[in-house]
Amino acid sequence: MSQWHDVGEPDDFPDQAVWPVRAAGVELAVFRLGTELHALHDRCTHGMARLSDGYVEDGCVECPLHQGLFHIATGEPRCAPVTEAVRTFPVRVVAGRVQVCVEEVTQ
Repeated sequence: MSQWHDVGEPDDFPDQAVWPVRAAGVELAVFRLGTELHALHDRCTHGMARLSDGYVEDGCVECPLHQGLFHIATGEPRCAPVTEAVRTFPVRVVAGRVQVCVEEVTQ
């Protein structure tokens, strides 16, 4: 079941940067691009690198392991060796708090 989870305040996420957060047992990378907030699964689909350790430029995040690019807004791959999209998660701001919609992880 999907639920909204609080991950911080909007000011916690500076423009053109990436921050790791955990919500419902899921590791996420949260990005601010101008006024928009985005969340991706914090694992590259090509290797086990954390995208929150990556470099952000021109609306993309570069995987720190092999320099593959993902489009932050859609999760789509933008250059080799990445060929599979990374999962995206809906983000909203409610009452001054950033929330991400994720499925509860069951053990």
